[in-house]
Amino acid sequence: MELGVGLLGGVALGAIIGFIITNFIMKKGQKAKIDEINQKADASLQKAKQTAKRIEEDASAKAKSVIANAENKNETIKQKKIREAKDKFAKLKSNFESEKAQSFVGLKEREIEVKSLEKDIHIQRKEFEKEIEVIETREVEVKAIKENLDKQLKIISKRKEDLEEANEKAIKRLETVAKMDEHEAKEHLLDAVKGKAETAALSIEKDIINTAKANANKEAKKIVIQSIQRMCAEYTIENTVSVFNLESDDIKGQIIGREGRNIRAIEAATGAELVVDDTPEAIVISSFDPIRREICRLSLKRLVADGRIHPAKIEEVVAKVKKQLIEQIVEIGERTVIDLDIHGLNPYLIKMVGRMRFRSSYGQNLLKHSIETAHLCGSMAAEMGMTSKQVKMAKRAGLLHDIGKVAEEESELPHALLGMQICEKYKEHAVIQNAVGAHHDEIEMNNIISPIVQACDAISGARPGARREILESYLKRIGELEEVAMGHEGVQKAYAIQAGRELRVIVESEKVSDQAAEDISFLISQKIQDEMQYPGQVKVTVIREKRATSYAR
Repeated sequence: MELGVGLLGGVALGAIIGFIITNFIMKKGQKAKIDEINQKADASLQKAKQTAKRIEEDASAKAKSVIANAENKNETIKQKKIREAKDKFAKLKSNFESEKAQSFVGLKEREIEVKSLEKDIHIQRKEFEKEIEVIETREVEVKAIKENLDKQLKIISKRKEDLEEANEKAIKRLETVAKMDEHEAKEHLLDAVKGKAETAALSIEKDIINTAKANANKEAKKIVIQSIQRMCAEYTIENTVSVFNLESDDIKGQIIGREGRNIRAIEAATGAELVVDDTPEAIVISSFDPIRREICRLSLKRLVADGRIHPAKIEEVVAKVKKQLIEQIVEIGERTVIDLDIHGLNPYLIKMVGRMRFRSSYGQNLLKHSIETAHLCGSMAAEMGMTSKQVKMAKRAGLLHDIGKVAEEESELPHALLGMQICEKYKEHAVIQNAVGAHHDEIEMNNIISPIVQACDAISGARPGARREILESYLKRIGELEEVAMGHEGVQKAYAIQAGRELRVIVESEKVSDQAAEDISFLISQKIQDEMQYPGQVKVTVIREKRATSYAR
């Protein structure tokens, strides 16, 4: 029992000790495990902290990248909006400026049209007033002339009656005194007059022979002049250009512009009129002033080559062309003067010589005509044995003889007198002034150079091919010449020859006597002079032929 109790007690004690030991061992194992677990937990925590830190850094970097991208995108959108706003503002401004320019051009055009109309009305009014004054003056003059003629006719009629009465009385007294009738007195008087006339004729004949010998040298010089008149000319005609050629008809639309603003701007700037019609690849430039026409032609050439045709560009190009054309005119004048070896000419006269390049008369270029006249004057003066100074003066007068045709100021004077005034104003020699003013017989010639200039001017203008004439007007003039001749009684045929410069009339010998032929020639020339317009002069030759025919059988 006690043993059992002891055993039980031992067992219990052993169990207790075992439990304690087991518990101690378990606690020690658990502690080690707990430490190991704690170490693992610390390592995991440290790793988690590093991972969290790396994630935080990645997130921060991504956030910064997202923010930077957002800022860049925002800046791009902002710049785009600013550009769009600027473009819209520039477009609105351009449209406003364009509309403003169009309105200004329209107002300018209306202003120019109004001024032009006012000027035309003013000019027409002045012309009407002048015409009325001229008509009134002519009416007064005609009335005075008519009254004067009536008085003179009455006086003449009375004097005629008195003379007839006195003549009858004188005849009766002579018949009484001379104891001869009228027929015998006439024969006696005719014999006396005939003898006296023969004596006077012999005296006149001797005087004519002596004068011819004294003037032989002068007559020889005239023959030289007539020979020189037949020389061939060196220059050909040159016509001013009035048609502007285009590469294609598409350019016509650009030149006209929207609602015709470009063509109106060109016409307003140049003073020339553009005629755009159905003519293929061509525009007609119309203006009474050849310099304006040349400015318009050169401006069109530049505008078409540039391609930009609008009112502002047109004004800019026209201004440049005008300036360059003025320089070109002066250069042409200087080159002409140098070529002709003429010195000391006033700069204004040199400019006028250059302006001749753009002026023509009957299709003959005025500068070429003046140069040709100057050469002819120099040659003719040299052939006539004049001094070197006179030869140079003749050449100078030949160059300046038509200077009045290119005067800048308007005048009602003939171009010869206007040219003489210009030469006088710029201190040209009195001989040259007279030669310029007298080459169309406007004033009296007072020196030997004046007829030389007149002859050379006629040679240059009258030679075949120098001047052109419209075919229809030429044929009409020829027909009118022949009609004038055929309108006289006794005229059988009439022919206009030498381009209308000579009219040959054949009359019937049975109806027209020699004296009547002379009268017909005079009457035809007077009628042509009064009723027709023609260059130079027309020679009228009446031919009366008497034919006697018989047969021997």
